[in-house]
Amino acid sequence: MQNTLRFALFGNAFQAHKSAHIAHLLEILRRKEAQISISSEFHDFLRHHTRTDLGGLEVFEGNNFSADMVLSIGGDGTFLKAASRVGNKEIPILGINTGRLGFLADISPDQMEETFEEIYRGEYKAESRRVLKLTCNGQVLKGYPYGLNEIAILKRDSSSMITIHAYINGELLNVYQADGLVISTPTGSTAYSLSVGGPILVPQSGTISLTAVAPHSLNVRPIVIRDDWEITLDVESRSHNFLIAVDGRSETCREGTRLTIRRGEYFIRIVKRCHHSFFNTLRDKMMWGADARSASSEF
Repeated sequence: MQNTLRFALFGNAFQAHKSAHIAHLLEILRRKEAQISISSEFHDFLRHHTRTDLGGLEVFEGNNFSADMVLSIGGDGTFLKAASRVGNKEIPILGINTGRLGFLADISPDQMEETFEEIYRGEYKAESRRVLKLTCNGQVLKGYPYGLNEIAILKRDSSSMITIHAYINGELLNVYQADGLVISTPTGSTAYSLSVGGPILVPQSGTISLTAVAPHSLNVRPIVIRDDWEITLDVESRSHNFLIAVDGRSETCREGTRLTIRRGEYFIRIVKRCHHSFFNTLRDKMMWGADARSASSEF
């Protein structure tokens, strides 16, 4: 007799043409006699824009849910939103990728059947990933202050570059003149940080990277520090304000606000199949070692 598992479902509410994947997922879970709850906004999207059978689903509002596992249907952006809703519940999250690259959401729709067979047999890993916590003095943040991927300090729109005084454990590291600064976890090192030239960090490394966005000086390079060290930032801007982006959730901050970034108090647990590894994912997603030239090419 198989166990009855409870799943909480979050999804991308912009891709009605991919609703067949949702229908297939629900079919698999119903076959397993799973208990299924779904976020209200995703439920409303499916009800209004698709013909998905939503019978028997429990609808929840906000973060008012509990489950044995959270399912994120979409890309990495959808996964990050789900992670912010899970927060310190530490419920493991499985990402089913209907987006593009997918480092966090790395289960393809055609792998769902075998993946859930493995889950019901208990044959999976739940990797614990650190988050970063942002606090500000002089301003209350409107959004969720924890980031699984990164916390970025950025100039606003087309304004001049900003000046960022960065301190590590109270000691001056550097005064950055740049379009911004990305402070990344190992999980986020293959996301925004990588796109601005940051290093790839192994998830279990216990590190954080700081990478400038379009720095004024070519001598400025990324730096990797321990994740139990404290980062303090003072920002100057000609427009007297700047942007803070936590996993892509951005808000405006006033010049003169001191920012402090520390290791968060909890982990986000990411479900991985047993035969999947970080290095396998790197080779696959980044096409390391791939040769796009056909065998018949002439040199």
